Amino acid sequence: MTGVQQITVDAAESETRLDRWFKRRFPELNHGRLERLLRTGQVRVDGGRAKANQRLQTGQIIRVPPLESKAAPNDSKKPAAPMVSEQDAAMVQRMVLYKDDDLIALNKPPGLAVQGGTKTTKHLDGMLDALRFGSEHRPRLVHRLDRDTSGVMIVARTPKSAAALAKAFQSRDMQKIYWALVMGYPEHPAGTISAALAKSGASGQERMEWDKEDGKSAVTDYRVVDTAARKITWLELMPQTGRTHQLRAHCTLIGTPIVGDGKYALYQHDPEQRVDLHDGLLSEIADRMCLHARSLVIERPGKKALTVTAPLPKHMKDAFKDLGFDESEAGT
Repeated sequence: MTGVQQITVDAAESETRLDRWFKRRFPELNHGRLERLLRTGQVRVDGGRAKANQRLQTGQIIRVPPLESKAAPNDSKKPAAPMVSEQDAAMVQRMVLYKDDDLIALNKPPGLAVQGGTKTTKHLDGMLDALRFGSEHRPRLVHRLDRDTSGVMIVARTPKSAAALAKAFQSRDMQKIYWALVMGYPEHPAGTISAALAKSGASGQERMEWDKEDGKSAVTDYRVVDTAARKITWLELMPQTGRTHQLRAHCTLIGTPIVGDGKYALYQHDPEQRVDLHDGLLSEIADRMCLHARSLVIERPGKKALTVTAPLPKHMKDAFKDLGFDESEAGT
């Protein structure tokens, strides 16, 4: 890197410690050197001095000084980070549903992780350079979808739009609509699920559970669009908050787990229901998540509201056909 960068914290990085943020974004920078940069004021958050353990908030601006390597003469030079392959670049460019000077809307396929992890080397964040389309700025994530959830994903094209979009996702002004196929039929055909969620379970097996005392507020509006003999139901879900696994946990809490959700679906542990699902009409998708971010309405000051809609992935489209569900019934 040859100059100072001003990087905006996106929604997916909110509450991350500053030192961990640097480890993810700049893995070549060791902790000792980061501490020196912090002590000398070369790294700043919103213009002020910062500490390594400071928790970041969406929209904050981090000043990153030049980080050229200062290797000793006999040190071997580390290989440069791999470029996006032509195949991956073509794949992510095919996902584009809409783009303008501020943002790009994508139709994320199921199975593609949004960010990397210990065992995840291929992810959307690692392919964003392929979406520059001539811009000097690298596109930035402003929200996330689970690996196996498909549908509308928004990336910002500038630091300014990243901050604005991240704040919009945290507010209730942005209308988000998801489609899900669930097991069974809810007690009420429409309603609001208000159940605070908190993480529980051992490392590697964590899941979000209802926790009235320590959970964070989580609210989801829902309605039944259609059903197949009340065994499989098409739900339209409108989350009003954005907690981790919120829709998956909330669907389970009302007794209608999402088809294919191995972490939350109760039927995975019910031999009778599992046999019904695997031997019946939906046998081919019994182990594939049926949750899709169908549409997003983005209010933008001074501009007309933007509505982006993503077509269903093949496995859900096939299931809709087999079940006799008509997409036009939802009106989106």
